[in-house]
Amino acid sequence: MRIRIIAVGTKMPDWVEAGYAEYAKRMPRDVSVEMVELPLAQRSKNSDIAKAMEKEGEAMLASIGKGEQVIALDVKGKPWSTEQLAEHVASWKMSGSNYCLLIGGPDGLAPECLALASAKWSLSPLTLPHPLVRIVVIEQLYRACTILQNHPYHK
Repeated sequence: MRIRIIAVGTKMPDWVEAGYAEYAKRMPRDVSVEMVELPLAQRSKNSDIAKAMEKEGEAMLASIGKGEQVIALDVKGKPWSTEQLAEHVASWKMSGSNYCLLIGGPDGLAPECLALASAKWSLSPLTLPHPLVRIVVIEQLYRACTILQNHPYHK
């Protein structure tokens, strides 16, 4: 199974790159995880946020692979416990499909991206910085996989 994380934002700080890389290398061989970084639309004091989100959304939609199931990370989504995420990962593996997780920029995901998603997952009711979300998502995917393998990491 392949999971692609499609995220708005490039040129992440070293701590984000290192944190993401650490958990990505731990993923089991049967779960391939790929990070796809998309440029942040230009913003200024007087810029139209809706236009910026629309531009990011268009790039995100163009990056979704044919037949991939879409999961949107959204503060208004449904919170999943780690155990529930493990159940989702097990189900995803059984489905034979590939998945992509969408992480928006500082203003969230474009409405078109949210509309395309088969599920909306909220990591927290807190607003998290999108670079940190990358680390939390990959760590939770790793943790979910360890649960499925009865590995002691989760305990």
